[in-house]
Amino acid sequence: MKFNKHIENIKTYEGGKPIELVVREFGIDPKDVVKLASNENPNGCSLKVQDAVKNIVANMALYPDDSMMKLKAGLSRRFGMDDENIIIGSGSDQVIELAVYAKTNKESKILTNGVTFAMYEVYAKHVGCEIIKTTSTDTHDLEQFYTLYKEHKPEIIFLCTPNNPTGDASDAKEIFEFISKIDSDTLVIVDGAYMEYAKAKDASKAIEPKELIDKFDNVLYLGTFSKAYGLGGMRVGYGIARLDIIKQLYKLRPPFNITTLSLEAASVALEDEEFVKNSIEMNFNEMKRYKNFANEQKIDIIESYTNFVTLCFEKPKNSSKIADALLKRGMIVRDLSGYGMNAIRVTVGKPEQNSKFFELLVEYL
Repeated sequence: MKFNKHIENIKTYEGGKPIELVVREFGIDPKDVVKLASNENPNGCSLKVQDAVKNIVANMALYPDDSMMKLKAGLSRRFGMDDENIIIGSGSDQVIELAVYAKTNKESKILTNGVTFAMYEVYAKHVGCEIIKTTSTDTHDLEQFYTLYKEHKPEIIFLCTPNNPTGDASDAKEIFEFISKIDSDTLVIVDGAYMEYAKAKDASKAIEPKELIDKFDNVLYLGTFSKAYGLGGMRVGYGIARLDIIKQLYKLRPPFNITTLSLEAASVALEDEEFVKNSIEMNFNEMKRYKNFANEQKIDIIESYTNFVTLCFEKPKNSSKIADALLKRGMIVRDLSGYGMNAIRVTVGKPEQNSKFFELLVEYL
């Protein structure tokens, strides 16, 4: 059977290994497995969300509200934007997919950082367009971005800040200055999946969607409920942009793309600011332990504005072997060798989870 040639070289995206797989492969007791690979909130989600979801289970026979009125209203209040400037996706990934399909084809180019979220490239390859990358790894070199932009004139530029999988973040002022030099027909996608963490750590990194969209007519801002809100399993993300962009994305959006449970969970999560605040506070308190640990072990650590850290190793240490050895002990982390880095990405967990990580890594090293 023949398939489209441009998908032949697409690598299947691999998420962090599930706990169930580790239990099955290595015979480890589930209570002894710690997953620090997928940047989930170790505190789970708000108790208010759990109560709300329980109360609507009886309505599962009905299709969800496809207008998503309640969630859009909550996001509208949060960001000071009109409902019509918002699109909800099954994770922010789906909004990325819609944008790529709406804007590019096999004659197009997209521009990304050298190391960044893998799905930008995957979705671009779905339509056969060319991927242009900077040589940067742990930072977004916006001067190099601009040089490549002038040379290649891409249809879409992806700016992931804070960046996944490295954790670095660009100053908001620099992002705004960069976008001001970009032609209005080039779509600039600012991926703020971890923006709640960056805002809490350093105000200079904070990007407000309203300020961005009011100033530029060619920007799509992305956010998610999978990280700070602890709803990774519910798959809810959103895009914010000028109305003309949102209208084009809606033409490609499948009907009922968000479940009733997910809509209710995200709507309630948005209102429980105390849960998010406490989760972020714990995250950065525990991150200090990672920085101290890295210094003690003489491991390079990238300054992170997210809920994970990236630990970089000098040869002969090998990140793949380290990740595999930890996995066999029930500690799931993310090996970044596939990104060309001799590094592992570790979600900042609860204190006891982090202590176990430190202990196992020291044993291996």
